[in-house]
Amino acid sequence: MNQDALDKALSKMRERGVDERAVSVFESYWRQLAEGAQGTIPEDSIEPMGDLPELSDLDVSDEERRAALGQVAIVKLNGGLGTSMGMSGPKTALVALEGLTFLDVIARQVVALGERYGVRPPLVLMNSFRTREVSLELLEAYPELRDQSLPLDFLQSAEPKLDAEDLSPVEWPTDPSLEWCPPGHGDVYVSLAASGILTQMQEQGIRYIFLSNADNLGASCDPDIAAWLLREGIPYAAEVTERTANDRKGGHLAIRREDGRLILRDTAMVLEGEDHYFQDNQRHQWFHTNNLWVSVDALAERLESTGGVLGLPIVINRKTVDPTDRSSTKVIQIESAMGTAIERFEGSQAIRVPRTRFRPVKTTNELLLLRSDLFELDDDSLVRRVGEGRDPAIDLDDHYQLIADFDRLLPHGSPSLAGCSSLAVSGEVTFGSDVSCVGDVEVVADGVASVPDGTRLEGRHELT
Repeated sequence: MNQDALDKALSKMRERGVDERAVSVFESYWRQLAEGAQGTIPEDSIEPMGDLPELSDLDVSDEERRAALGQVAIVKLNGGLGTSMGMSGPKTALVALEGLTFLDVIARQVVALGERYGVRPPLVLMNSFRTREVSLELLEAYPELRDQSLPLDFLQSAEPKLDAEDLSPVEWPTDPSLEWCPPGHGDVYVSLAASGILTQMQEQGIRYIFLSNADNLGASCDPDIAAWLLREGIPYAAEVTERTANDRKGGHLAIRREDGRLILRDTAMVLEGEDHYFQDNQRHQWFHTNNLWVSVDALAERLESTGGVLGLPIVINRKTVDPTDRSSTKVIQIESAMGTAIERFEGSQAIRVPRTRFRPVKTTNELLLLRSDLFELDDDSLVRRVGEGRDPAIDLDDHYQLIADFDRLLPHGSPSLAGCSSLAVSGEVTFGSDVSCVGDVEVVADGVASVPDGTRLEGRHELT
């Protein structure tokens, strides 16, 4: 173990002013890494989950809903920059649908809860220093949020990237900001405590935190789940939904044989050669949505007793110091996933929710779907599917990967997908207005091409 490398990393964090609890978490993970931790969960160490309680079966009155909403805070993870789509600012500043950004929709959902039930839970963003300013500016359009009892945001922590050779903090004078990385969204628990917001929640009688990704517009604060948690006294609950073929790389819950605890296994935790078990939707049928509910008191007690070190499983992320330059120094980013906290709370549970509560946007494929005529906002600003059937499979090639090119090639928005089962586009194709896709559609172009206004696409189309 290279103690000098660890000391340099810890000194670097303290010089930056990182909270001591976050420093302790990093040190714990660094030592695990140095001792050879792989962060994997072998298939023979777990059992599949069985039947679960279902959201639609909960019997909750409006009175219980109102009471529950008065004891919940909503925390959205908002540190994502959308770099995979060529963005340098918050992904949630993107237009999602009906001309509204992700943050617009989130804010309207929260305001609608207050209008419907007379009780509005506070909304809190976990920002990074790169998302904070723009995000708070966008929320200024909603003055109702300014009078809430909690701050509108707090900042996630930061840690040094480690040189893969000796685990020392990497140096990159060309751009020193690239020497740092966020410690994964498992950092949300420690950062809530470090910001003082967790204590404020306790003082204000808030019993539960609803945690979710800000790019998942299906993740609204459901008062029925909140009432169920309060009624049963559950310390932690994860929302799961039925896995599909599109979720084979997403995390799932399972039961650890050693102690019967619920655990989360993500893609990075799969043992080499066991992908076929991980992707078996019949064996592991419940997809983890990353919509979580955590007891404020249980979390505070756990953090207090462990000095801030929850002991979440380590996630080892291997990259280059400059993610845009594969020849740059190889680094390791030590991360943790907030959903793995399910194993740290005695009595944790999972609840089945409909697919409507999982509507994330990770690529322009999902953005095309969300902006299409398949989705709309209801009176409570909840995203609703128009019509029946499965979502069409979308496969846009690299010409559409970056948001600037995506908007340039789709100047009139998404084509109609109401009658579409799949859409694949290969080539630099500009879509005209009032284009509709029917059935399985494939558009292929060798170079620059266009689809004229009013075209009905069906089957394969080769453009010149």
